[in-house]
Amino acid sequence: MARRTITDTDGAIYEFTPALEAVTTVESGAALTIETRDSLDGAIQDESDVLESVPEEVNAATGPIALEGAAPGDVLRVEIEEIRLAGDRGRVITIDGFGLLDGHEDIVAPRTRMTPVDGDSLAFGDLEVPVDPVIGTIGVAPAAESYTTLVPHDHGGNLDTTDVTAGNTIYFPVFQDGAMLAMGDCKAAMADGEMCGTGAEIATEIDVTVDVIDDPAVGLERPLVETPEAWKSIASAETLEAACELANQDALDLLMAEHEFDATDAYLFSSLVGGLEISQVVDPLVTVRNAVPKEYLTDPF
Repeated sequence: MARRTITDTDGAIYEFTPALEAVTTVESGAALTIETRDSLDGAIQDESDVLESVPEEVNAATGPIALEGAAPGDVLRVEIEEIRLAGDRGRVITIDGFGLLDGHEDIVAPRTRMTPVDGDSLAFGDLEVPVDPVIGTIGVAPAAESYTTLVPHDHGGNLDTTDVTAGNTIYFPVFQDGAMLAMGDCKAAMADGEMCGTGAEIATEIDVTVDVIDDPAVGLERPLVETPEAWKSIASAETLEAACELANQDALDLLMAEHEFDATDAYLFSSLVGGLEISQVVDPLVTVRNAVPKEYLTDPF
């Protein structure tokens, strides 16, 4: 199947709504290249450029892309094959009013550091950091409420999760006909937590294959990531504790279906083999994931 290219000039959104209108429609199994702009829409080009506040529109997500036949109750599978950097430098910034250490007297905001890219590494001053691209914002049309591309929720959105990267697959619950997939806000590198509020923000080209799973054996309420080693439930909430609770419950649902556990045995087993991981702690909601190794959990669909 020939690969189709969808660019941010074809369409880009700053809000995931239940009534998104697709810029294009593709069939299940389509191979796509998604071109994304940097999350700051080109506003930061050198270290003299700073942002005094979070822009009203940020994290442009290319799309939305409708999937033929996708209907509520289905699962959308997005295999991330490759993420190529489309710029020669990223940018990592502080913004007044944003970030884990916002308001600390020794933290200067705003500040910008450009991160020039040279092959497989980027520079932060005299230090080198490996390039390891991440998709920061990716999701589908939500069930009822609308969420800006700065916000993570059950539909996905601004998950800022390092496992949303090449070689892994992310699954979404389908809430609306067509699913309405959109993605952007990529980083050349980012640590778990995204503490200052950004990674090395950069434009990219993303190769994906998208599939609709109809009548899945296990339904989803929130995103799920598959890595070569584990299945990781992803949840976002107002507090870290609430997000952990949701991610743990989603892992229990998978374990119950796999092993015919009741809820309590699944809960006990999760405390032996699960692993809570922080995705990000800086967005309007925080995001965590709960990893279950594949030796205890096969393909749930």
